[in-house]
Amino acid sequence: MTSKRGILVGLVGLMAVLVAFVYGVTVGHYKLFPHRQITEAYVLARTFIKPPPVRTDESNLIPLVVQMGARSVSKLPFVIAVDQGLYKKYGLDVNLWMPPPDFEGGKQVPGKEPERADISINGATPMIVDVTINARGRHLIVLASTDCIARTHIVGRKGINKLEDLKGKRIGITSNISTTTGFVALLLAQRMGWDPVHDLSIMNNGRSLDLLREGKVDAIVASERWYAIALQEGFPILADTRTWGEPIAGNSIRVEAEWLEDSMNREAASRFLKATVEAIAMFHQNSELAIDVLGRWYGITDRVLAEIVYERGASIPRRPYPCYEGIKRTFELYDSNEMRRYTPKDFYDDSLLQALDESGFIDSLYAKDGS
Repeated sequence: MTSKRGILVGLVGLMAVLVAFVYGVTVGHYKLFPHRQITEAYVLARTFIKPPPVRTDESNLIPLVVQMGARSVSKLPFVIAVDQGLYKKYGLDVNLWMPPPDFEGGKQVPGKEPERADISINGATPMIVDVTINARGRHLIVLASTDCIARTHIVGRKGINKLEDLKGKRIGITSNISTTTGFVALLLAQRMGWDPVHDLSIMNNGRSLDLLREGKVDAIVASERWYAIALQEGFPILADTRTWGEPIAGNSIRVEAEWLEDSMNREAASRFLKATVEAIAMFHQNSELAIDVLGRWYGITDRVLAEIVYERGASIPRRPYPCYEGIKRTFELYDSNEMRRYTPKDFYDDSLLQALDESGFIDSLYAKDGS
């Protein structure tokens, strides 16, 4: 009872002080807390001391430097995310660098390639193999992937009509450790029962229709862009590797493990994933948007060509988990003493994507079309 009375007395006292402050009170010959003088002093202070500006939503964005290794269809969702403002929607200021377009008229990205981006978007296989053959290789971890099934084509020069004709011949690739070319060339040799050294010449820097025309290679492993052109020009298509059902560890969101340990960086990565999976949904649900972005950013303005390229993106997973089976396959095809120091789990962290998936966010993106 005593404590309640004390609280009541304290509140009454506080109210008395507030009344005195607002209306003023006279004690002897002095008036304390004259309201008018207080107000005038406040206005004068506001005149000379300006409060700091309120931060806008734009200034609250988390900056993120992102490097994209090529302009392929499996990377198109990341471009859609930039084009449609999805990264800003989720509180990111993404500076996306990508190489020049392969086709004239595609949007150029100013600036130099970043030496050490926060996030890199490229194949998992090249990174894993590089770590095992290069003492300076960057050990990155995969957070998500958009390219987990072999989907390239093997295109022959005119006069070569079937895969069996390639035994003893030269096949052009970008590099031995490239996911979509070098990896596929090794798969081809394995499927055909060939020695990849003595039964097939796997040629680096050889994925070019010009080299095919000139007879410097007998076949190339063609990405969707070069396949579409080869198809239009009448080159023989020897294989659609999508029919092989072979897992690969292709295009992925890759970061350094140490970078991800920082709480702010982890939040940025989570937001990046959220924007990316929404962009993937846009890719699958709005072909006209995807084809429009192909034209403006990649320079693929021919409608037939663009539709062929877009169709090859059907395998982009709606839930872009790391390419678990593709990473295991990488360990098998590039087996070595150094590779055996690692396990597949050393190269991915799927916790952020799992949390996003379990929240129901990904399902919500496809609720309207029922897919």
